[in-house]
Amino acid sequence: MDSTPSTGIAEAADRLRGALRTGRPTTPVRDLIGSDDISAAYATQRLVNADRLAAGVTVVGRKIGLTSPAVQRQLGVDRPDFGVLFEDMAYDDGATIDFAQVMQPKVEAEVAFVLDADLAEGPLDAAQVRAAIGRVHPALEICGSRIANWDITFGDTVADNASAGAYVLGTGHRSLDEVEPREVTMRMTVDGTEVSSGDGTACLGDPIEAVVWLARQVRGLGAPLRAGEVVLSGALGPMHAVGPGDTVTATLSGLGEVTIGFSPSSAQ
Repeated sequence: MDSTPSTGIAEAADRLRGALRTGRPTTPVRDLIGSDDISAAYATQRLVNADRLAAGVTVVGRKIGLTSPAVQRQLGVDRPDFGVLFEDMAYDDGATIDFAQVMQPKVEAEVAFVLDADLAEGPLDAAQVRAAIGRVHPALEICGSRIANWDITFGDTVADNASAGAYVLGTGHRSLDEVEPREVTMRMTVDGTEVSSGDGTACLGDPIEAVVWLARQVRGLGAPLRAGEVVLSGALGPMHAVGPGDTVTATLSGLGEVTIGFSPSSAQ
């Protein structure tokens, strides 16, 4: 990987902070950190997220992004990434979110997991991950980009906390004894019209394997997954842009439905 000066990382973080502060998307940051410098991209993400931590906002989980080939094609990237979920990103099933809350929102349907055990030691293989998972939920992730017009490369989206915006867990949940994530099928609608479909194999072949990937990545960075954390494992089909007043519902076989609405006003 190319070496990126720390000034570039700091400037990229400042650019993203400005977008968060003003609510207006900014230009891409790849001119400062590169398109494919993984270390620089995650260093920028950590700087931006440090502000939220310093403000006392609690981390409640992680999101895995870019797991679906369909989403990779949509965004022109070729590998997964991850970001942090903060407590104020969570919405109740059936809630209405202020449309201005997430910049340039796009929604995708996912299988979500809630951990009953840490994933900090051991081989972090599929068997260990499965044993650590307490609940499996249907989920919607509201992705948002602080980069204008979603003009992103891998470096841009990673720096931007993997384009994390908000998320919803369905009230229904199952155990892994009751549902096999890779066999889950998904249908997502906006105001009753189907806009996306797919299944568990779209998520790195198996959502469990996506969590294996994540667990190893974050342990290597000194921030392992902990009991109680939510893990959004990645899209089961294409993401879809939403507008003011839209209602999004996803139905996941064996897991049930999950819904989120958007306020009719886009005023900021």
